[in-house]
This record gives sequence, structure tokens and C-alpha cells, in this order.
Amino acid sequence: MKVLFKSSKLQKICESEKELCRKYGKQQAGEIVKRINELVAAESLYDISKLPQARLHKLAGNYKNHFAVDIKHPYRLILLPSNGGDFVNLKLITIVEIIKIEDYH
Repeated sequence: MKVLFKSSKLQKICESEKELCRKYGKQQAGEIVKRINELVAAESLYDISKLPQARLHKLAGNYKNHFAVDIKHPYRLILLPSNGGDFVNLKLITIVEIIKIEDYH
């Protein structure tokens, strides 16, 4: 799957172990990298839905039409499908944009 980032700042943080560790701590940084690697390795969002540890779920409210995957409690990667998938057939969603890494609870 193709993984994009909402901003170059977020991309820089996610691609630098040093920056991730500084912002989220070493353990959380490792989980973020692991989850991003799983996204890249997957063919579609359907593959991610089959990983119990990712706990892919659709969001509502301010994040309508977005999905989230668990990292390490309480953080989540917030994803926006970018190739116009229909949100019902996850096999059609092959490009996602990482919007944020946050605790939205």
C-alpha cells in the first residue's frame, strides 16, 4: 500500500528514529515504525483489518471518513483513504494518508 503524510513535518518525524523517540519515547516510536511498515507491506486496508493488533476502525465526528489503527495505548495513527475507496470495500483502499498520531479520546 502507498503511504502518504499530511505534512512534510509529520513525514520527517515518522522517518527519523531520533525525532520519533524525542516526541513519543523509545517504546512508542518503535510501535509507530512497526505500524507504518505494516501499512507499507499491505496490499490494501483490508490486509490491515486482518491484523488483530492493529485494530483498524472507522472514525466518526470530526474524523468522519477516516480510519485509525492502534499503536500503543492511548495513541492511534489516523488515516485518510486517498484513492477514493468506497469505505465499505477495504480491498479498494490502496493509498492512505497519515493525518496525525494522537490520543483522540
